[in-house]
Amino acid sequence: MFHRAVEVTFREGTVLEVLFQDGAVKQYDLRVLFEKYPQLRALEDRELFRSGKLMGPYGIIWNEELDLETETIYQDGITIRREALPSDQTAARAVAHARAQAGLSQRQLAELTGIDQSDISKIERGVANPSLSTLERIASALGGKLTVSIRMPESA
Repeated sequence: MFHRAVEVTFREGTVLEVLFQDGAVKQYDLRVLFEKYPQLRALEDRELFRSGKLMGPYGIIWNEELDLETETIYQDGITIRREALPSDQTAARAVAHARAQAGLSQRQLAELTGIDQSDISKIERGVANPSLSTLERIASALGGKLTVSIRMPESA
């Protein structure tokens, strides 16, 4: 399973900080790759390093020669904290996880639900705000059931 990156921050030196869809914030120093991939030494240039962009949820790209899969950061990086994700990210994570467990592609889920594949993609990326009825259709198509809960703070 690949972990989806949501946001990248360029820290001091060649250190990346990446927020993943599961709420994990991982830190990774690219210097560990310099011996294996000497071309990455170019990222010691601060301007070039800071020019990187998150290209979709699975990679960071600087130019045509320099890129890095975010899965490397997830697997080998240091978890520095966990963040509570907004509800749209929680729904996104739940839909993507349930679909993956069902072994379906987005296109197959679209066919089962009558929801356009591009809309399913937006839901899974957390850029759409699906209605409860849309989430129910997805859950039903996956053989599951939608549950909603409200967590109240514990009294002091």
